[in-house]
Amino acid sequence: MRIDLHTHSSVSDGTETPAQLLATAGAAGLDVVALTDHDTTAGWALAEEARPPGLTVVPGMELSCRWFPDDQPPISVHLLAYLFDPLSPAFAAERARLRDERLSRGERIVEALAADGHPVAWEEIVAASEGGVVGRPHVARALVRAGVVASVDQAFATLLHHRSPYYVAKADTDVREGIALVRAAGGVPVFAHGLATKRGRVVGDDAVAAMAEAGLLGLEVDHPDHSDEERAHMRGLADELGLLRTGSSDYHGANKTTPIGACTTDPEQYEALLAAGTGAAPYRD
Repeated sequence: MRIDLHTHSSVSDGTETPAQLLATAGAAGLDVVALTDHDTTAGWALAEEARPPGLTVVPGMELSCRWFPDDQPPISVHLLAYLFDPLSPAFAAERARLRDERLSRGERIVEALAADGHPVAWEEIVAASEGGVVGRPHVARALVRAGVVASVDQAFATLLHHRSPYYVAKADTDVREGIALVRAAGGVPVFAHGLATKRGRVVGDDAVAAMAEAGLLGLEVDHPDHSDEERAHMRGLADELGLLRTGSSDYHGANKTTPIGACTTDPEQYEALLAAGTGAAPYRD
C-alpha cells in the first residue's frame, strides 16, 4: 500500500480542489490519502463526494500551534489531526478562532504591502481564494500575479519571510491545548515536520516528550523537509516515546515542487492510527 497522510487542497493553501487532489492521488498510485487543510474541515464533504473507487481518504486537518519555552520566544509548531469529530464544540470554536486570525493577519500584511506601493489588494486575494482559508500563500500568489516576485517560494523568502517588515504574527493555539482538543474530539494528534530546520527554529526532544505526556500520539518522521539524519533522529525518538511514525508529502499542488506521495507511511503504522481514531471514519469502499 502507498499511503500519504499530509496534503492540502484549495480549501486552504493548496492549488487543487479536493476533487482534483484526489484525482492526482489516484493517478500517482496512492491507495490512501489524508486531506489535512489548515485549520478547517470544509473540504471533507467535498472529498467524500469526489472520492474515486479504490482510494481511501482519511479526513484530517493541520492545526496551527505554538510551543512556549520557558526562556525563549514561542516556536511555531503544527499538529496533524486525524479522524476527529468535526462537531466537537471546543475544537470547532478553536478552529473558527484560528481562521479569523488568518484573515486578520492576511489583511494587515496586504495593507502594509499596498501602503509601500506593492500592487496587491485584499478584496482580489479573498475573491481568488474561492472561499478557502486565506493565508500567506494566497498573498504570495497575488504577488506573483502582480509581477512583484517570480514565484511563491521567492515571495516567502523575501516579502513574506518572518524577518520581513511586512510579517505579522498570529495567535496560534498552545500545542498542548491543541493536543487536548484533538484527543477530546476522538482524534489522533501527530506532530508535523517537527525537525524541519530549513523552515526555521524547531523544538527540542524535551518539548516532544512533553507533548507525548500531554497526549500526542505520533510523529511525522518521513517528510520532504527532513534530512536523512533528522528522519533517523525522529524515528528513534518516536520509538523511545512509544509514538506512531508517519510519512507524507505535505503536497500543496503548484504551490510547492514536491509531488504527492513523495514520502509515505508504513501500512502497520497506518492501521495503528486508524485504531486510535474514534471521532470520524475514513472514506473508503
